Amino acid sequence: MTAAARLPRDFFRWDTLTVARQILGKRLVRLEPDGCRLSGIISEAEAYIGTDDQACHARSGRTRRNASMWGAAGHAYMYFTYGMHWMLNVVTERDGFPAAVLIRALLPSEGLDRMRTRRPGRADAVLSDGPAKLCQAFGLDRRFDGYDLCQPSAQLFIEQGHRIADEAVTSGPRVGLNHVEEPWKGMPWRFRITQTFAKRLREEIAL
Repeated sequence: MTAAARLPRDFFRWDTLTVARQILGKRLVRLEPDGCRLSGIISEAEAYIGTDDQACHARSGRTRRNASMWGAAGHAYMYFTYGMHWMLNVVTERDGFPAAVLIRALLPSEGLDRMRTRRPGRADAVLSDGPAKLCQAFGLDRRFDGYDLCQPSAQLFIEQGHRIADEAVTSGPRVGLNHVEEPWKGMPWRFRITQTFAKRLREEIAL
């Protein structure tokens, strides 16, 4: 697959809801030390915005765990959850304002053999269809917390991909907010490519 232009930092400086919507169809890429290129089309993302957002890790202020979220746009914020899973977020908006987009799912497109090795026994359709799954498939962990996805030599970055029309996108409440009160629990800040359009993209990838 021919490499596309990498997303510039200005893309991630937009307001977080815009980034969460517009990042759909873009391609997450990791270049492994041995030269293997892994990539997947972003098919689902969630926005987390500031200290007022009671679903956001920044709600209790800045800590060692969430420090990367307060940094410059275009950096990774990795966090560990349930004692076993890493999650990849991309920091958004202005430096010092804690906001980020959680990458929730990918349609795998390159490096599937490496992903299968990391997630043995799984069908290709579920290699990276969840935030923890994609981190496992791409080998992402604490090492990438604070990583600059926009530096010219970045080995983890997001590049241009497919344009996703509004009619191919749905929005709804974020996932797993069992102890979060309204209105934050029901905020429609989760964006997904529809199953119909995702199927079309999978067919294009397979060509």
